[in-house]
Amino acid sequence: MKAGIIGGTGKMGRLFAGVFTRSGYDVIVSGRSTRITAQDIARECDLVIVSVPIRDTVKVINTITPLLTKDQLLCDLTSLKVAPVAAMLKSKAEVIGLHPMFGPTVKSLKRQTIIACPARASQKTTDSLLSIFRKEGAICTVTTPEEHDRMMAVVQGLTHYVTLTTADAIRRLGVDPGKTKAFTSPVYAIELALVGRLLSQDPDLYGSILQENPFVPEVLAACRDSADELQKVISKKDPGAFTAYFKKNARHFGDCCAEGMAVTDAVIEGMVGQ
Repeated sequence: MKAGIIGGTGKMGRLFAGVFTRSGYDVIVSGRSTRITAQDIARECDLVIVSVPIRDTVKVINTITPLLTKDQLLCDLTSLKVAPVAAMLKSKAEVIGLHPMFGPTVKSLKRQTIIACPARASQKTTDSLLSIFRKEGAICTVTTPEEHDRMMAVVQGLTHYVTLTTADAIRRLGVDPGKTKAFTSPVYAIELALVGRLLSQDPDLYGSILQENPFVPEVLAACRDSADELQKVISKKDPGAFTAYFKKNARHFGDCCAEGMAVTDAVIEGMVGQ
């Protein structure tokens, strides 16, 4: 079996090239500077994977769909699924959209989540593909492209939005992040680390996640409404109103509250113990 990764010279492409090589595939890759082209991969490979930036994904898929046959499997490794899967379905190939919920710097797939959207694939094909990831310790979540993008609007869109606004607020206040470390609590240290982690990476990735997902505007509108309500509660200086605001959200989160306390306690203990 031959697997081809379009964009395989990139970090994520190289990570998955290793995964499929270890699974017994003959892996070839294409990139901007390779002799092998995306079209070569489409013609030659049993498994074709598109691993390019979000804004380029549909365009690249459209260049190869006329070349694919029903005997091939076409996948992508993109953070959005509705548009890429719709583009892949224009081919004759079996189609499974994939989204690795981790960056290319992970040491292994152990306990990492991979989301799969089998849009046109037999159960045998789906099970065979996911078994490769599960053998390496990954956790696979199977869903639809629409449900994926709705969830990503919260899991990625909302969290990145809040992280970026935290960074921008600190900048607007003229506060030196480095100087705050002398006053830090463990929780603030975690928040500061999340800001630093995001800002150390490619802005185009986060811009695409926030700008290209059609479900993000609804989520961000809810976030702004929540911030407005909390600001009003704080301005009233009414302890009862704040408690009510706090508890309605604690009730909604339920068991996640205790789980969150346990996880962050472990993280804090690890930080303090270093």
